[in-house]
Amino acid sequence: MTINPDTLLQVDSLKKYFPIQKGFFRKTIGQVKAVDGVSFHLFEGETLGLVGESGCGKTTTGRLILRAIEPTEGKILFRRQHEMTDIATIPNEAMKTFRREMQIIFQDPFSSLNPRMTVLDIISEPLIIHGMGNPEERRARVRELLEAVGLKVQHMNRYPYAFSGGQRQRIGIARALALQPKLIVADEPVSALDVSIQAQVINLLQDLQQDFGLTYLFIAHDLSVVEHISDRVAVMYLGNIVEIGTVEALYTQPRHPYTEALLSAVPRTDPDQKVKRIILQGDVPSPSDPPPGCKFHPRCPYAEDICSQEVPSLNEVNPGHLSACHFSDLLA
Repeated sequence: MTINPDTLLQVDSLKKYFPIQKGFFRKTIGQVKAVDGVSFHLFEGETLGLVGESGCGKTTTGRLILRAIEPTEGKILFRRQHEMTDIATIPNEAMKTFRREMQIIFQDPFSSLNPRMTVLDIISEPLIIHGMGNPEERRARVRELLEAVGLKVQHMNRYPYAFSGGQRQRIGIARALALQPKLIVADEPVSALDVSIQAQVINLLQDLQQDFGLTYLFIAHDLSVVEHISDRVAVMYLGNIVEIGTVEALYTQPRHPYTEALLSAVPRTDPDQKVKRIILQGDVPSPSDPPPGCKFHPRCPYAEDICSQEVPSLNEVNPGHLSACHFSDLLA
């Protein structure tokens, strides 16, 4: 397999199945297919938005990439020192060196910060774990990070309860930057914030990306936020990526019925712009018992017999634009 030299992360056929256990002896009676064969790549310095309904596997994918949870199957190739390493198979002890280059920003700024630790302790903790610097050097690094995320140095000795939601998220961002990572998994980093604060945090993330050369996997369900920050967008449905492409291509000409339905629900700021709202029929199938063929076919307005029989592959419909649909040409 040839990998572009600008690729920082390459994910191939990634799967995560959680066992369903029952009874006193915890017998396994089935599996929840949370992530079921996901493949994508991330170029260095870009932002890939990962979108989809709640429960589609977005967060699980992000945590698999960081090895916060162990994958069932698949490859996670990460470029370090000009060499691609499959971090899905290396021992946990060897992951410590990779964790310096891969960090996460959590969704909830209230529960992701230890209320018993000061801001200084929270941000310097990764530096202590990795044995970086003496106390004075770590303090100087925390001061530098606070200024970078728009907080005051005087905030260093305060506890999380003294801050607003937006300020807490800035502390979480500073903690993620402490080890100078290359890749940041941003797991719905603005969904718990007020709309006005969301814009500030998104602009901050973009500024930090320029200043520190960061690469983002930006997980979200708000398509308008994803459009603003992303270079490319991947759409997930029931554990699979069903479409991936540049923001311009995917938002102006979606080539999968699920993407088309999602985009029809995005509020428009122009009152004269009329968009027909697509209401999907039925409920999202269970990831423990997905339908045969295309997982979206029970809710798809374009479904034919082939959709319930054959799983569509993720094929290139235009340069750099991929869709997993038997009838993607109908949406052209």
